[in-house]
Amino acid sequence: MPPPLPHQRRKTERPDELLEAALALFVERGFAATRMDDVAQRAGVSKGTVYLYWSSKEDLLRTVIQRFLGGHLDRGEELVGRHEGTTVDLLRHRYVEWWSAVLDSPASGVFKLMLAEARNFPDVAQYYQREVVERGRGMVLRMLEDGVARGEFRPVDLEQAAFSLLMPMVMLCVHRHALDLCWPAEQSQAMVSGHVELLLHGLLAGDDAPSKITGPAARTANGA
Repeated sequence: MPPPLPHQRRKTERPDELLEAALALFVERGFAATRMDDVAQRAGVSKGTVYLYWSSKEDLLRTVIQRFLGGHLDRGEELVGRHEGTTVDLLRHRYVEWWSAVLDSPASGVFKLMLAEARNFPDVAQYYQREVVERGRGMVLRMLEDGVARGEFRPVDLEQAAFSLLMPMVMLCVHRHALDLCWPAEQSQAMVSGHVELLLHGLLAGDDAPSKITGPAARTANGA
């Protein structure tokens, strides 16, 4: 079969080009300040072309979230599901690699975007909560629950532990796009790795682990 003609190939690739243009503009200018015309111009197409794929700017943003962060979450969930080693190894290596890939990709800009725009666009915020926040939280909770079940981790408050693993990573992504000079790109994996290592020392079971857990952690440990 002969290769597709240039115009045919471009038509096939056009949605991805539009999504890349939309994400770049949303992060640079803000969602409210970006028009569909701007997205079309950045992608080198007519405004009408954008509306062939998305009926509104909110619909376009939901697709941006799914295309860029949803793909990373798909890979993360698959990684956790097929991992056969220890949970410590999963966190120390695979989780660090996964977050480093998110941080170094355009997807990291979505976190800054949603932090700035969520209150102004509640429908999109709900979509982001369901498709990104809850999925990411569930993925990390599964790792922590496996670690406790295997006796690798102390029975800490897992909800708080998941929050502690996730939120600094999210804020690192925000800083990448807001205060890049403060967080050199070449140090991204070292920063992710250092944070996970710090948390691991609080999670690991051992002779010096507390014999009794009190407060909110007690309810989690006792299955309440």
